[in-house]
Amino acid sequence: MLTEILSNLNWLHVFVAALAYFALGAIWYSFLFKNQWIQLSGVKMDDPNAQKGVAGVMITSFVLMFVQTAGIAILEHQFMTTNLMSGLKMGAFVGIAFASTAIAINYLYNMKPMMLYVIDCGYQILGCAIAGAIMGAWN
Repeated sequence: MLTEILSNLNWLHVFVAALAYFALGAIWYSFLFKNQWIQLSGVKMDDPNAQKGVAGVMITSFVLMFVQTAGIAILEHQFMTTNLMSGLKMGAFVGIAFASTAIAINYLYNMKPMMLYVIDCGYQILGCAIAGAIMGAWN
């Protein structure tokens, strides 16, 4: 069953949706919430080690977004999502039900600030919603 579903996915759509999700992150964490995120996360930008391995982090992040977007595509296939709005709703559902709850569990145990949770979960929810909308519109 999974093999059949995976073979029916349009991988170009998944890639483009993941790319949009990734691009949102560039806007979200560079222009919209950069200073707040740096302060709340505790990242020391003046530390020479802060920039080490950034390329690997970016590549790994994109791969994980691709996997997450493929998961949204599978759900859209199973639930026969066929337009932008239903794709948007499916993506938002995934962002709220899975991504933000997983982040919340980790942040609770690590005692992270609530505003950091809002910033990071806002990105995940909106990113999943955009990815879902792109794929839904293409179905």
